Amino acid sequence: MTRIDKLLAAMTLEEKIGQLNMATVGHAVTGPVLASGVIEGIRAGRIGSLLNIWGAREVHAVQKIAVEKTRLGIPLLIGFDVLHGHKTIFPIPLAEAALFDPPFWERSAREAAIEAAADGITMTFAPMLDIARDPRWGRIVEGPGEDPWVGAEFAKAKVRGFQGTGLPEGLAGASAVAATAKHFCAYGAALAGRDYASVDVSERLLHEVYLPPFAAAVAAGCAAIMPAFNDVAGIPMTAHVALLRDWLRRDTGFDGVIVSDYNAIAELLHHGVAGDLAEAAAAALLAGVDIDMMSNAYSQGLPEAIAGGLVSTDLVDSAVRRVLKLKEHLGLFDDPCRRGSAETLATAPAAAKARIELARELARRAIVVLANDHVLPLSPSLRHIALIGPLADARAEMLGPWAAAGSATGPVTIREGFAAALPDAEIAFEAGVAITGTDMSGIAAAREICKGAEIVLLCLGEAANMSGEAASRANPGLPGVQGALAAAIFDLGKPVVALIFSGRPLMIAAIVEKARAVVATWFLGVEAGNAIADVLTGKFNPTGRLPVTWPRDVGQVPIFFAARPSGRPANPDDHYTSKYLDMPVGPLFYFGHGLSYCRFILTNLRTSNAEFRLGGELTIEVDALNEGPAAGEATVFLFARDVVASVARPSLELKGVGKIALGTGEGGTVCFRLAAEALSFPGRDLKPVLEPGEFLLLAGQSADPRQMLSIKVRALPG
Repeated sequence: MTRIDKLLAAMTLEEKIGQLNMATVGHAVTGPVLASGVIEGIRAGRIGSLLNIWGAREVHAVQKIAVEKTRLGIPLLIGFDVLHGHKTIFPIPLAEAALFDPPFWERSAREAAIEAAADGITMTFAPMLDIARDPRWGRIVEGPGEDPWVGAEFAKAKVRGFQGTGLPEGLAGASAVAATAKHFCAYGAALAGRDYASVDVSERLLHEVYLPPFAAAVAAGCAAIMPAFNDVAGIPMTAHVALLRDWLRRDTGFDGVIVSDYNAIAELLHHGVAGDLAEAAAAALLAGVDIDMMSNAYSQGLPEAIAGGLVSTDLVDSAVRRVLKLKEHLGLFDDPCRRGSAETLATAPAAAKARIELARELARRAIVVLANDHVLPLSPSLRHIALIGPLADARAEMLGPWAAAGSATGPVTIREGFAAALPDAEIAFEAGVAITGTDMSGIAAAREICKGAEIVLLCLGEAANMSGEAASRANPGLPGVQGALAAAIFDLGKPVVALIFSGRPLMIAAIVEKARAVVATWFLGVEAGNAIADVLTGKFNPTGRLPVTWPRDVGQVPIFFAARPSGRPANPDDHYTSKYLDMPVGPLFYFGHGLSYCRFILTNLRTSNAEFRLGGELTIEVDALNEGPAAGEATVFLFARDVVASVARPSLELKGVGKIALGTGEGGTVCFRLAAEALSFPGRDLKPVLEPGEFLLLAGQSADPRQMLSIKVRALPG
């Protein structure tokens, strides 16, 4: 018998259910605090996992209780939300998506895992893979943006990084943590952008948009999956047999752990699909949920459900086996304290310094220059700069939401970053207004210091807690009276560079109209101030590109580049076409938009062959030329369009992203290799099909259809 077989044979029903029970700890200013009930539960074998505890000493103490003070000595899973760094906080995931660079995505996850593992953590509740096309939804901040191809690449990179794929010990290594892909699925399509709200999307949209990132995570070896809070077409994901048990387990072959979201099993009662905890527990277990996070539905409801014949003990055994298997893969049975047991890469001075350097590199690559009327990079001759706005000296806000174990005292502020970057310039600061609230008494002082300035850096946006979970905004514009501050500064006639801090696209059309430059600075983490100064001074030529379409107005939401064509496409000369009466159809900024201090020109899009068959491959090339005054990096997007198909296809589908670094006046070629299967789609029966016929391949520096090159290729039968 294997170790797991022996444990299962020895366990009582209560101990088995205990392995399926995840409890949380309390909190103090200094960190996590264990409640007495948790200790008692561990000793009694009623708790198999903990979340929200970190620190090697604290974790090792509870592992010692689990291993030495319980009947069977089974170690604990230790889970924590490590979304964009653990102690060293990197840019928010949406900002990191703007890099369009899987190796960087993997590096940041690897470094976050190293730090988390050194704190005893064995499992992170990341990556978040919800495709989101509605900026009202606060959790858009946590994911890869609007596109499923990007989501799939993000998933693979993050899973590899967290789990130490390729390292000698793999998941059992002292620096590896189990990744939990979440929130399965379609959470980003919440009704009206309200967190936790119902989702009603078609089967086609599920298969084309919301499931592919999770399929990619499974293929990359993701250890765990977390179902979303929402229902899909009336069936809560925590009890969704067709998607959890059938699609996820049967169709993708996922054999890892499914862990509920916080209290989600008990919330089946609120959904109205269970009458009591026994029914809720049975529904979740039948769907394949292994771990109950913090609802006590399994501990309180499963014994009754089993006694009443709602579920069998065989299902309990299968769930327990998966949990024990994960603990085994993590090496916990061999050494439950291997994570954080000695000085590691997390604490070595050279590694810590390199991690800060990585944070700065990620942050400056995440910055997206949205508009620039010949004012950036800032002239080195500037001597008088006004730094205005509530985000200019807001240290804690730079972390963004889900800052894990990061310290609010850690980030470099914008004020500090520019003081270091421009030591010969006088930088006068005034917040003017708070992020929220109605007090405008500080605007006069802000105007006053602008009068003697050569340029104004206007730092506007959200507070960190205005994005993330339970942070939906019906009107995601500038909060409080920041708009009034901006108007007062613009009235002075000074050149203004607007820096927009947010976890989502904000409705800033009025700012874009009047500012000489606009920069999306997101929440960039511990090196925010330095990274922003690097980009604005020209020390770093910006490379960030939007991973989401940026609306003009919330009335355009949801808006995304991969929409299907209408039978009556927008035509300003024809009243009866698909358009608005009061604003253009197009966004403020397209997906992929982002300016450089260079001007890149794309020419000569070509392919290796004009015809292809299933099983074949296309080589697509496009030439790029840097006509700008500085060296820079071009980002090229490859799109496709199935011109005539049995099911209407999106006008554009992303199929690849290429990058090329070019010196001044230098040219080069960006090459894509596209498997024929990448041009298939879910047919009328939702099974993948590559239909013979014509395809358009398009290359551009964004999804703006007016600035693309295109060629035709043809799929042949067979």
